[in-house]
Amino acid sequence: MRRTPHLSALLAVTACALTACAWGGDQDTKDVRPPAAPRGLTVQAGSATTAHVMWNRATDDTGVTGYDVYRGATRVKRVPGDKHMVDVVGLRPSTTYTFTVRARDAEGNVGPAGKKLTVTTPAAATADRRPPSRPGSPRGTVEGSRAVTLSWGASKDDQGVASYEIYQGTSKIHSVAGGEHRTLVTGLRPGTDYRFTVKALDAADNASPASRPVRLTTAAGRDDGRGTAPTDFRAKTRRADGAYYIDLAWTPPDTGGAVAEYQIHLDGKNATSLVFGGTAPRKKATHSFYVGREPGDTHRVKLRAKLPDGTWGGYSPERTVTTGR
Repeated sequence: MRRTPHLSALLAVTACALTACAWGGDQDTKDVRPPAAPRGLTVQAGSATTAHVMWNRATDDTGVTGYDVYRGATRVKRVPGDKHMVDVVGLRPSTTYTFTVRARDAEGNVGPAGKKLTVTTPAAATADRRPPSRPGSPRGTVEGSRAVTLSWGASKDDQGVASYEIYQGTSKIHSVAGGEHRTLVTGLRPGTDYRFTVKALDAADNASPASRPVRLTTAAGRDDGRGTAPTDFRAKTRRADGAYYIDLAWTPPDTGGAVAEYQIHLDGKNATSLVFGGTAPRKKATHSFYVGREPGDTHRVKLRAKLPDGTWGGYSPERTVTTGR
């Protein structure tokens, strides 16, 4: 006599046929995709023996849990995923170093290295124990809802100021060279009160007293970053050697320092990055690039600047040009 299988057994077999059973099917898919490379790396020598490394947040399908900072081929720092800057200490004076950063996710996947940057530490000061004077008269200007411009009076030091450190409350958020007395701070929240101070650092790692605080409140709502965008942006086409080019001209954004890198956006896509070698222009910048050989082609173009803290500023107004006109 044949027996009919029990209903629950039939349901179990059917469920295993349609889904993955732990005792016979596929296991949960493991995350094997590494995070993207961190972008926007900046490196500033803080003193004769330190360097301040900053980068933008990397992306990952399951989330970045940490970053590895490399000096050459050696990992020198490991920081959590919510941190995007670090001070590297124990360097040698008058020495050039190369830094890069990799991102990690929860499964231990390590992404590719970001852009490599070099920095040269200043010469050491002999038996220097005297700190720089307190930076003078900090001032600030709100640049919309997500950025502020800070400026301060120069500090004095018997051996020279190597860098200035900018603090938001008690947290160090930025560092600039000793010859700079102005900077743009981005990545802030709309409608928020902030308290900034500045300290000067010499080559021997002596820190000055903090400047008096400057308090600023970012604008409410959202903006498009116009306060950080290039201005007086112009574009035109020209023909040379049987090909067409787009000539660009603009005024760099006022960041307190030279802007060395820009991103050109052409016809709705990021076309290329422009990096000025040597001394980057501060008052007027120009660039020309190839777009093809056919007349009558219409193109839309705009650009944005990489700011001192490694983030991208707002886009310039978009211009439309047509080859052969």
